[in-house]
Amino acid sequence: MASAERLKTRIGIVGGGQLARMLILAGSRMGLHFRVFDPSPEACAGQLAPLTCGAFADATALMAFARDLDVLTFDFENVPASTLDAIAAAISIAPNPRALAMTQDRASEKTAFTALQIPLAPYRVIDTEADLANAVDALGAQGILKTRTLGYDGKGQARIRRADEALRAWQGLGFAPCVYEQLVGFQRELSIVAVRGGSGEFLSYPLVQNIHEDGILAVTLAPASDISALQPIADHYAKQIAEHFDYVGTFALEFFQVGEHLVINEMAPRVHNSGHWSIEGAACSQFENHLRAIAGLPLGSTAVREPSVMLNWIGTLPDFAAHSEIEQLAWHDYGKSARMGRKVGHATICAPSWHALRARLHTLKARAPTRQLILALSALDASN
Repeated sequence: MASAERLKTRIGIVGGGQLARMLILAGSRMGLHFRVFDPSPEACAGQLAPLTCGAFADATALMAFARDLDVLTFDFENVPASTLDAIAAAISIAPNPRALAMTQDRASEKTAFTALQIPLAPYRVIDTEADLANAVDALGAQGILKTRTLGYDGKGQARIRRADEALRAWQGLGFAPCVYEQLVGFQRELSIVAVRGGSGEFLSYPLVQNIHEDGILAVTLAPASDISALQPIADHYAKQIAEHFDYVGTFALEFFQVGEHLVINEMAPRVHNSGHWSIEGAACSQFENHLRAIAGLPLGSTAVREPSVMLNWIGTLPDFAAHSEIEQLAWHDYGKSARMGRKVGHATICAPSWHALRARLHTLKARAPTRQLILALSALDASN
């Protein structure tokens, strides 16, 4: 057990969204203290902890915010790594800015995956019109064009189906530097959430199945079915990345399952939407484990308590009353105003077995047939 003198109990979170909010909820009962830094005075984590408003790129403001904190972390991967790097000599930052910088540029991320021999879709870096034409010629016209930076939740991406769509798609992305990825024929989308402590201790949660709509996560099934052969592969890749970057904290890797293989899509250097189920469904949540790692505490068990389904509420919250009588349903309202494409909350439903869980989902469907619920039942029927 770590000694009290070594614990980092005063934690600053750069980014004040729902991930910061859930970190605060997990850490407050552990006796940890939080402050939040975000450009918006309406950041939802500011409802739970003191909020300082400032630009993410303002190193001076961030240094003033961090002056009497023990450790700084972040809930948003588009916080400039260069800003954090500029203050790293004065304040402990976890995860470190080097890992963050890698994930902020898709080309750098893919270079790192290649160096670590983690399979990924064939791709080309796009800086010019000639690059794009050559990429489509080499990889085929079935692909995804993605901006190298500032892309998440389907933003900064364009699907290409024919060669004559490529230039128009790039124009729609503002002719920004991009990568062009060959389309992967996959059975399902999986992700792994893992955590590494400051002493090198490494743990992972089981692979989960994710269903996306319009590039945004809609449903997570935890754990995914039939993962006995895939879990060791995902664990190996996650541990490789964590050790390579001397990573401290929780992170996620998103994969495509192609037969008996995993093809990596991207890394999130933070707690992740596909790990929300762990609050109710695992012995220790991804949020608590992130805080344990950065505070200097031993990691908690990642064992599954019960099968879980997480339903992600996008744009507006459904009627809570229609959900409230479902056994073992946990409701999470992020305290955000409604807006198209915005993550405003989620619900997690647990049960002792997949059979019991399916029955609870059908009961809920009769009361509140949301799109997420229909997707969840369809995925369950296909996999269990």
